[in-house]
Amino acid sequence: MREARACFAAKLYTATAVMVRRTLEGMCVDQGTGKKPLFAALGELRDANKIEGRLFDWAQALRVLGNQGAHFSKEAVGREDAGDALELAEALLDYIYVFTAKYAEFQRRRESAPDGGSSSQA
Repeated sequence: MREARACFAAKLYTATAVMVRRTLEGMCVDQGTGKKPLFAALGELRDANKIEGRLFDWAQALRVLGNQGAHFSKEAVGREDAGDALELAEALLDYIYVFTAKYAEFQRRRESAPDGGSSSQA
């Protein structure tokens, strides 16, 4: 992801998209997917309920944009698409690594509370 941000800062938008795609691949491996290509790995994350609905759609859109950047074509990736790719990738990574852990910790704390996590205060 650092390289994707560096590419964007250097106005290398096609390279940004490729690095975002590479970030998704790394996330899938880190999350224990055993499937290739990336399309199947993202499907595995969805099937394991690690990502759902819109997040899966975002990840697939980022994969397609990364493919556009990785394979020779006359259509380069523009600044706006590259910026969106960075933002969507950040949101996806936050969901997988930050929010999921925070929610799990919240649930553990609530389950171990003496009153079962319920409170009469509003």
